[in-house]
Amino acid sequence: MSDSPNSKIYGLIGFPLSHSFSPVYFEGKFKRQGILDSQYRLFPLNEIADLRQLLEKEPGICGLNVTFPYKQSVIPYLDSLEYNAERLMAVNTIRILKGGSLRGYNTDYFGFLHALLQHKNFFNWKGVNALVFGSGGSSAAVCAVLADLEVNYLVVSRSPQAAEISYQEANAMLSQCMLLVNCTPLGMYPDSVSFPPIEYEKIKLGSFAIDLVYNPAETMFMKLAAEKGAFVQNGLVMLEAQADKAWEIWNQPETGVNT
Repeated sequence: MSDSPNSKIYGLIGFPLSHSFSPVYFEGKFKRQGILDSQYRLFPLNEIADLRQLLEKEPGICGLNVTFPYKQSVIPYLDSLEYNAERLMAVNTIRILKGGSLRGYNTDYFGFLHALLQHKNFFNWKGVNALVFGSGGSSAAVCAVLADLEVNYLVVSRSPQAAEISYQEANAMLSQCMLLVNCTPLGMYPDSVSFPPIEYEKIKLGSFAIDLVYNPAETMFMKLAAEKGAFVQNGLVMLEAQADKAWEIWNQPETGVNT
């Protein structure tokens, strides 16, 4: 990481950020690839309205990642959206263009697709039944991937809206589902003892449970699912894939920003 006043600054906005592994990942990336003119920092924002003030205070910022709880509420503060961000109405990557305009992207889609396809030898995903816990910005990306892979999924929410189901309704379907995805922050450090409130004894043997949480490495959701014979994976594979996609976006020629 460079401390030069001309260093390019990248970082993460959200709140809280104490759980984030992103700085460690990007600093490792910079070291491995010999990138000497860039640094990655955490920018906790008490509210998303503080974004403009942050950019004025830190004019060296070239790109930002966006995490909970601002993936959707950040959109009114942006000047344009690429296809996946507009499709999902969720943003996890911002590029600062010449002139200061802000363009939003969604790299969670690429990250989750990469994570899921690591396990294509386990399942033929087409036609598989899935439950997605949570209805926020990350959930939108997960659902888009599942739809594109022709997975039969339902979104589970504490306060279900149209086309969503409750946790009680989800319990009745667990034995029929081969894929479970936790898109909630339940189990994330420092609240590591929490987990989605489902009846884990009903989980199907040999199913696949993915937790988008990556800190701790084994969440309670993963532990409880594994005890019932499910394959489990945390969110680190997805994090790394979406981070690499974000880096690609931040560093592509500006003539390509409309892609």
